[in-house]
Amino acid sequence: MKTITQVTLIVFLLSLLVLGIATLLQAQGLLPTDLTLLLTDPTIQLNAVMLSPDTTATASPARDPGVRGGPAGAGGAIVGLTARELEFFNTGQADFESVEAVADGLGPRMNLDSCAGCHAQPATGGTSPSVNPQVGFASKDGGTDRVPFFITLNGPVREARFKFNTDGTRDGGVHNTATLTGRAGAAGCTLAQPDFDTAASNNNLIFRIPTPVFGAGLIDQIPDRVLLANQAANASSKQQFGVGGHPNLAVSGRTITGRTNNNGNDGTIARFGWKAQNQTLLVFSGEAYNVEMGITNELFQQEREQDPNCQFVTLPNDVTDTNVPTTPAGLSGIEKFAFFQRFLAPPTPSTDTPGGASSISQGRKLFVIVGCALCHTPMLTTGNSTVAALRNQAVNLFSDVLVHAMGPGLADNILQGGAQGDEFRTAPLWGLGQRIFFLHDGRTTDLLQAIQGHKSAGDSTFGPSEANAVVDNFNRLNENRKQDLLNFLRSL
Repeated sequence: MKTITQVTLIVFLLSLLVLGIATLLQAQGLLPTDLTLLLTDPTIQLNAVMLSPDTTATASPARDPGVRGGPAGAGGAIVGLTARELEFFNTGQADFESVEAVADGLGPRMNLDSCAGCHAQPATGGTSPSVNPQVGFASKDGGTDRVPFFITLNGPVREARFKFNTDGTRDGGVHNTATLTGRAGAAGCTLAQPDFDTAASNNNLIFRIPTPVFGAGLIDQIPDRVLLANQAANASSKQQFGVGGHPNLAVSGRTITGRTNNNGNDGTIARFGWKAQNQTLLVFSGEAYNVEMGITNELFQQEREQDPNCQFVTLPNDVTDTNVPTTPAGLSGIEKFAFFQRFLAPPTPSTDTPGGASSISQGRKLFVIVGCALCHTPMLTTGNSTVAALRNQAVNLFSDVLVHAMGPGLADNILQGGAQGDEFRTAPLWGLGQRIFFLHDGRTTDLLQAIQGHKSAGDSTFGPSEANAVVDNFNRLNENRKQDLLNFLRSL
């Protein structure tokens, strides 16, 4: 009886906490209509059944339903574009999907030869596909590169970074997996690949997988004030859950846990990339063109590899074609990429797969109850965008676009734009249902393992993960409720 009383008291207190979270989220306009049911639906309030293990012998352990089948539900243009805007989208998509060659400026060092090669699952603009194109690319056109140990045929597309230089100073930059050595059109260029094996043995090697760009134009158009208001909301609940504090915008370009990763020049919020290190889609595109494919452009004009025997095209490799009098044809590659991403529609979730509509609906509510929504904000809104199709739109991204401390378990010890070594942007969850690989380095294909990977105690280098209390709440759910939440996530 004493135990039951204690459980009842704990559940009652947690219910009050959840009610406070939901009320504040609703006040900020951050919950979709169905999530506001938390305020009135008694069947969803925390109770002993939800927060205690199943006692029936027939209860099955919750499991990841796996990659959702059916149509991709992504890859098309956002609804409401003008005919002219659609022309820019289509032209940008064609360039995004094109394959680059030495004559285009590919290399001398690169990871692949096409944007769409990395951003392929479940459609152009997504993330790593089931078959890794980097394996075949190593020998394409006569290439003699060795496939690094961390690149496998059925593993994720990966870029590699070294944490430190040999002298102990910070590195953090991308070390490309491929070179022009031996390839057609690159005669005389001989380059050694980075020593990934030694870096790995010295615990100096980390990985990143491609981030999806679906709905990127909507994310781009969320005003800073909306992000800051969302961050300031639910302060007491976030504090109780161990989720990060208020932003400090006085020092531009620096961040601390749970704060925005600000652009170092104008103090505005950066929002793209694993650590929100890129402020705009144009910068995101320009950096990727240069770093991932080695193609210099109007934003990044110098080759990362300066060997004169490996330079085959004028610099920058790709620029606006001033001889073409029309747009979008004459635009530079990075401008075309940016237009494609800006006008790319967000993923369409499923209402009944996996697990059925009832399970998904229950899981959606549990997502808020256990605290996931404190960082993975279900909805934000765009502002008065110049593009009508992006103006005053609901953005169901499931992210606060902030960087949070995730503890030593996920830490990569890479500093970017002020984001610390254990900090990452809250990954938008829309489209998660059709992703194959999870977490920043693609270490798992199991959604349940990805959730558990958010939990990490502190060590001598990094503090504990901000997600610890939320993962603990998830683990307290009975197996059926866990399954509901997993089904909801795979419906996105």
